[in-house]
Amino acid sequence: MTIYTIGFTQKTAERFFTLLKDHQVQLLVDIRLNNKSQLAGFTKGEDLGYFLRELCRCKYVHCKEYAPTKEILDAYKKKHIDWDGYVSQYLPLMERHQAAKKFLERFSEYERVCLLCSEPTPERCHRRLLAELIQKAGPGISVQHL
Repeated sequence: MTIYTIGFTQKTAERFFTLLKDHQVQLLVDIRLNNKSQLAGFTKGEDLGYFLRELCRCKYVHCKEYAPTKEILDAYKKKHIDWDGYVSQYLPLMERHQAAKKFLERFSEYERVCLLCSEPTPERCHRRLLAELIQKAGPGISVQHL
């Protein structure tokens, strides 16, 4: 399995969907806490599912269980915690919920899965953290950031 990650911020719709299509992503797993915001533009929940199906022949699922809690996200956005504080709260949350194991059980039929969040780059985004957890949990899993 290859786990791709992508953020939609600072990407045009054309760039976003071309990346997914070029990498033959079979399933996009939306790991945002909220996928209905007006700020989400072309990646709003129901619209995104339609675009993926029609443009990329890709399935879509929104999985809030892989998102940080509202409390973690708010503390980070309001600068009450730094990135290290965010990581020290997010990773134990995912480990308690056995996120990597459940992800692999649920999506094992797919060879090319992409994790979606809003951050333009993976360095300070939970999608990278989750992808790394999944990679550690399963043999032969590669991670690529789009």
